[in-house]
Formats: sequence, C-alpha cells, structure tokens
Amino acid sequence: MRFLQSLDTLATHANGWAVSAGASMAPVFHYLYGSERRDILVVLLVMIALDWLTGVYAAKKDLTYSSDYGLNRVPRSLFLIALPAVANLLDRVVGTPGFLFFGVTFGLIYHTWTSLTANAYRAGWPLPKSVVKLVSSEIQAKAERAARKGKG
Repeated sequence: MRFLQSLDTLATHANGWAVSAGASMAPVFHYLYGSERRDILVVLLVMIALDWLTGVYAAKKDLTYSSDYGLNRVPRSLFLIALPAVANLLDRVVGTPGFLFFGVTFGLIYHTWTSLTANAYRAGWPLPKSVVKLVSSEIQAKAERAARKGKG
C-alpha cells in the first residue's frame, strides 16, 4: 500500500514536464555530441563545476568575490560546453571519426583542470608541489588578476 501512495508524489505535473523535456532534448544532445560520448562530457561538466567551486572559494579568500563577476562567467561556461558540439559537427562534415571532438574536449578538460587547480591553490587547499609547479603560470595569472580586481 505504501508503494502505491508513493506513486502519487511521483506522478505530478512538474515531473511530467521534466520527463517530457528530457525525452525531447535527448535526441538533440545525441545529434550535437554524438553517441557513446556521455562519459567524457560528464568529465568536462564535472571539471567546469569544480572550477566554479574552487573559483568561488579562492575569490572569497582573497576578498575579490563578486556575484557580478560570477554571473559573467556563465556565458564562458556555456561556450565551453558548446565547443565539443561544434567539433562533433565538424567531424561529421569532414568525415573524421571523433578526431576534432575528442581533441577539443580533452583540450578543454586540461584547460579547466589547470584553472581549477590554480583556484584550489589560491583557496589554500593542499596540493602536491609537482602539481603547483605544473600550473604555476596559471596561479600567477590568477593572482595578478585578483590583485588588479582588488585595487579597482
């Protein structure tokens, strides 16, 4: 009986709209990003989310946090998510089996990793010295940007 009562909370208009939106968007994502590429796209999305998280903590630590700056990063993130779709469509046009898609996506993952690692360092989170050395130029660029932002 409890099982049937729990179905009442699942069968709502809001859930129906969410299911409909997901079902109609799935073919669009499949067309834009290709098949069997969900895992690498999930990695990219997780990296972007971690970049946002570490960026917020770093900015709060060095007192340069502003919601305006954070909101201005939304178009950048959407652009980063759209680039693999463009690369996938170019792969189709050129006839390459994912060469551009995987190249662009791995490049974006690496770029986002350096950014989130530099943010984590600025936030004061522990990182291995070898990793800090690897992303030292990104750490320096972010520190300089924060210093300029703090003066303005």
